[in-house]
Amino acid sequence: MPDRRRKARKDPAREAILAGWDVVRRHPLFVPMVGYEPPAKDDACPRDGWARIDSNGRILVHPSRRATPEEWTWVFAHLLIHLGLGHLDRDRPTPDQAANAACDVAVNHFLHSLKLGRAVVDLPDTYPSTDEDTLARQWRSSTVPDQYADLGVAGGQSDVLIVPWTGWGKPPDWSQLFAAGLSNAAAAAVDVAGGARSSLMDRKPGRDVWDLALGWFVSSYPLLGALAATMKIVAEAEVARGWDIQIAAVNAAAGEIYINPLTNLTQNEWRFVMAHEMLHAALRHGERVGGRDPYLWNVAADLVINGWLLEMSVGTMPDGALYDPALKGMSAEEVYDRVATDLRRYRKLATLRGTGLGDVLGHPLPHTGEAARAAGLDDIYRRALNTGLAYHDPSRGLLPSGLVEEIRALEHPPLSWDAQLARWFEEHVPAVERTRTYARASRRQDSTPDIPRPGWIRPVELERLPTYGVVLDTSGSMDRVLLGKALGAIASYSRARDVPAARVIYCDAAPYDAGYVPVDDIAGRVQVRGRGGTVLQPGVDLLERADDFPATGPILLITDGHCDVVRVRRPHAWLLPRGATLPFTPRGPVFRVE
Repeated sequence: MPDRRRKARKDPAREAILAGWDVVRRHPLFVPMVGYEPPAKDDACPRDGWARIDSNGRILVHPSRRATPEEWTWVFAHLLIHLGLGHLDRDRPTPDQAANAACDVAVNHFLHSLKLGRAVVDLPDTYPSTDEDTLARQWRSSTVPDQYADLGVAGGQSDVLIVPWTGWGKPPDWSQLFAAGLSNAAAAAVDVAGGARSSLMDRKPGRDVWDLALGWFVSSYPLLGALAATMKIVAEAEVARGWDIQIAAVNAAAGEIYINPLTNLTQNEWRFVMAHEMLHAALRHGERVGGRDPYLWNVAADLVINGWLLEMSVGTMPDGALYDPALKGMSAEEVYDRVATDLRRYRKLATLRGTGLGDVLGHPLPHTGEAARAAGLDDIYRRALNTGLAYHDPSRGLLPSGLVEEIRALEHPPLSWDAQLARWFEEHVPAVERTRTYARASRRQDSTPDIPRPGWIRPVELERLPTYGVVLDTSGSMDRVLLGKALGAIASYSRARDVPAARVIYCDAAPYDAGYVPVDDIAGRVQVRGRGGTVLQPGVDLLERADDFPATGPILLITDGHCDVVRVRRPHAWLLPRGATLPFTPRGPVFRVE
């Protein structure tokens, strides 16, 4: 019985194309310009041609031509140099025969110095020293010399095709990417001369494409260069698999970027990824989540950052990354408010870590060679971004106004929790105003002893003295250190506002009304009962309905976040430990005790 299973036949022509493309793709001159997508066969190439390239950077090869890998290497390099020299700029006039010949001469002259692959056309012995535009004008008035005719790879037609841009954002600046490739090639040549590389195609020992991408910021992009110098890349496949990291994630506290080394990205795409994660860390998106949904907040921050990076033309955005041009100019907070109105759609979107997972990690991941956590990273990030902003080269383009505003805001770090609490007291617990009265005379001046003057007094009626309510979580999960700091701050600010007593409600499984307690005694009377879960709503209701509590009196709620959903109908604020969240969106301000 014949074996019906057949092995897939190899295509020698396609293998030669891929082999030639691999050489070009790994050359440092072309790394910023190309991706991993190989050239595609297309009927747009003339029957007697080899290949063509369009203004989107897509190479279209002859559907049936057979050639060696060396010949394909030369053809692909020829087309990419066309792209890098600006021959496919959309503002250039439609090329004629003279312009095509002049451009081919400029490309082959440049390619001759690279000594890359094997030429598929008869090259001249010498090349004109003038630029292609001048050369085209000269040949239009006379004729193209025979030795400079037919030097392209499209069978006598133009090697280039101008087509509409089909990608996201603005089209790439191919000339700028080509200039970055020239810088890469020069650095690689120095490494070869110094023995760090055996050839231009080899990377430095121990340096991967993501390391090169991060190093590019240090040497070539001052805005993020100082920040890149503080970050460490953790490229471990086991860590990425264990934490479901598809591309990358970051932890600001550790200053580490975790990447999946099995992800197939170009160096230019890795630049985009590195810049994305560095901005997450430096702008402290993990700390700014507050009471928001962490994943939706991550999505909102991704949309803002990716828009900035596309506007700045930093690298190439990987396929599937979040971007919406309609959100341009909006802050992460504004984008979150919009995202929160369409949960069904946005929860299906993927960050650089994956679908349903945020790439801003709340804790560092364990890995081999893990170092001690650095202290003072807030100051490091702040100085790095502000230094980068000061040294940003305007020739690289203007920065998005939203990014500049956030960097400027880092110069003025947020107030600490106790300062914010003091401001809340100033707003909602007014101090007792002293008044003048003749019932208590003041000291009379020696110069006019017969003139009576009023003295200063404070109101002594209890109902006129300022007060506030405290709903205190006394369940077993509450941290005694948190209670001590919070109650100590409350006592000191109450004394400063001349508040003699506060109305205190203790809550765990049930509320307990302690009545009016002198502010200095609140901390001494607290007992952590640990009788079960925390139910704060009955305590709030008890306080709001109390006849002896002012109708406008504010309420301060102290909890660790493990509580029920609470509705407060009057001015209020929350005191929570750092990193804790409430199971609902609070209406009042939230102060996080460090």
